[in-house]
Amino acid sequence: MDLIWDGLRESLDILRSGDYDLWQITLRSLLISGSAVALSLVFGVAIGAALAFNDFRGRGFLVTLVNTGMGLPPVVVGLLVAILLWRSGPFGQMRLIYTPAAMVVAQTIIATPIVTGFTTAALRHLDPRLRTQVYALGASRLQMLWIILWETKLPLLAAVMAGFGGAISEIGASIMVGGNLAGETRVLTTAVVLEVSRGNFAPAIALSLILLVLIFIVNLVLTSVQQQEGT
Repeated sequence: MDLIWDGLRESLDILRSGDYDLWQITLRSLLISGSAVALSLVFGVAIGAALAFNDFRGRGFLVTLVNTGMGLPPVVVGLLVAILLWRSGPFGQMRLIYTPAAMVVAQTIIATPIVTGFTTAALRHLDPRLRTQVYALGASRLQMLWIILWETKLPLLAAVMAGFGGAISEIGASIMVGGNLAGETRVLTTAVVLEVSRGNFAPAIALSLILLVLIFIVNLVLTSVQQQEGT
């Protein structure tokens, strides 16, 4: 217990000191995970809408794949992306391995099934007569999609929260494709692993506290919006 209390005390001192590297790592984590969530929203909403609005052969299998992807192990995603982006891999010429872009790709793959699953479930439970009414009012397909998504904004906010939590808290894929390079690809989760491996528990606790506070703040903001829209 002494180790925990000493670590907490030292971590608060580190946080109060305003360490430049610490806040740089925090900002990098937000940028990488925020970009991944934004991309996962684009892909996830499009795929989710296609699965929700269309009945075709094999749809059930695709929904099962999406639901399976919601629990996709990050290390498997990291392995796949590393193989694709490795110097001798299919996209090796793009030189993305061990860059923030590679981490965005990996986190997008992790978050997209989560957003897709939430979107599909939300749109499938929407009253089908709403689409007919919207079309009857002369709306185009794009306008209809926008109106439908606006009607399901509360479940979509839940998708954003789940996707962000999945992206920023994963470690396996980020360290496999990012490499944990100081000043380049080091983020909160990979920095925690590094400090623990060195036996530096105070910085590890400080980084963990920042990670938890970030996730809490994002969820607090989105939950507040969700509750205001729901009243």
